[in-house]
Amino acid sequence: MSDTPSPGATAAPDPRRWLALFILLIANFMNLIDVTIVNVALPSMRDGLGATDSQIEWVIAAYILAFALGLLPFGRLGDIVGRTTLFLWGVAGFTLASALCGLAPNIEFLIVARVIQGLAGAMMTPQVLAIATVTFPPHERGQAFSLFGLSAGLAAVCGPILGGILISADLFGMSWQPIFLVNIPIGIAAVIAGWFLIPRLPGHSGLSNDYVGIGLFGLGILAIVFPIIEGRAYGWPLWTYGMIAAGIVLLVLFVIWTSIRAAYNKPQLLNMDLIANRQFMFGAFVVTVFASGIPGMFMVISLLLQGGFGFTPLESGLTNTPFSVGVLIASAIAGRFGSSYLRGRLALAGGLLSFGIGWLHFYIAGVTDSIDHWQFLPPLLIAGIGLGLGFSSLFQLVLANVPPRDAGAGSGALQAFQQVGGALGIAIIGEIFFSNLGNSFASGGTPQAAFSGASALALWYMVASFALVLILAPFFKKPPTQPQRGGPPAQPVLVEV
Repeated sequence: MSDTPSPGATAAPDPRRWLALFILLIANFMNLIDVTIVNVALPSMRDGLGATDSQIEWVIAAYILAFALGLLPFGRLGDIVGRTTLFLWGVAGFTLASALCGLAPNIEFLIVARVIQGLAGAMMTPQVLAIATVTFPPHERGQAFSLFGLSAGLAAVCGPILGGILISADLFGMSWQPIFLVNIPIGIAAVIAGWFLIPRLPGHSGLSNDYVGIGLFGLGILAIVFPIIEGRAYGWPLWTYGMIAAGIVLLVLFVIWTSIRAAYNKPQLLNMDLIANRQFMFGAFVVTVFASGIPGMFMVISLLLQGGFGFTPLESGLTNTPFSVGVLIASAIAGRFGSSYLRGRLALAGGLLSFGIGWLHFYIAGVTDSIDHWQFLPPLLIAGIGLGLGFSSLFQLVLANVPPRDAGAGSGALQAFQQVGGALGIAIIGEIFFSNLGNSFASGGTPQAAFSGASALALWYMVASFALVLILAPFFKKPPTQPQRGGPPAQPVLVEV
């Protein structure tokens, strides 16, 4: 985030700041709701486009990966060319990509469009809070930032329901396409209004980006995720393991390259000070593990309900809603605790998630020929409370042990690790789910039994990942009594429901 001082400190606040904030919120909401809306549409996409299992995984993973890999470089690019300029380009690109997604003639085209959409989302997201930070005087920032949390919560709740309504309505016979096309008028309005109302924040042309670091990090992550998703379809040949090994080597080279850049005092994609900070890297690992369970969980639940038991998209979306409500409840409660009891709150979050998803596992494992959506309410509500409690405390816990000068870079890096974790989770959970689903069908199982068995096994990964968070929480260094200041607040958590 730019270090440009707030105008509130030296001049009168911009009179358009609240209108500008509304535009930022609309764009942020459009991005967040798109994340939550897609899972409900996966079965319809699979049927309508004749997609394979791995292609359905890529519909989610392509967006998450592109978003994750774009966050840090586009955050830096905003400093170079100007935050407002890059934000408007990001909204325009997201709108265009949404149109491409909605008009996709085949699954391959849709996946490419999702990559573009993820990059555009990464282009606009880092600029949102940066613009708000510079536009609002210090005494108004708390009120302004609280609205971002509210919009994230509303997107989490509204996404699955809106997706279900749009798909079930089958507008003009288009099935799932309207979930993307609905972004077009919103995006166009946001670009036009933003052009006139958002203050222009100048860039710093003397700054530069670490393009070699971007390439090494991006190729390394892709080389690990790609074979995990595609390996099953090819029978796990030798090249899949070779790619994973190459990905690890590329990430090691990324660290070496970053250390060289730091030695010459040149810009780095991820600050070497953060890489050398053991507490931060430990926290980044926990963030990655914590984030790996949620996107895959709702992919599995949507396929189970619609593919195995004939739920409509709207019924599937409504079944998932208790999770989002739990996130909202926890977010409201967590805000009252501030930075107190962070390690205990994180451990409690891991325990609630493990318990809730474990409960769901045992219910699904016992299902035979019918499923009761009301049985999903208690475990999903508990798991949602765990997620809302966990992410807020986890981000604070990690950043509390980061020097103030690195807090902005650390916050952006944690968001990137969060998205990388989501992509890895999709790959791992998809491998477990689709492998067992295929085996069940091959042995002559009924659709209900096949989907239930595969879903129950996939949920075990999530139980294990959140149990690991519970175990690791006490190993965080106790944060300072007074929270360190100087860095920007973290972007609201993207809850992929």
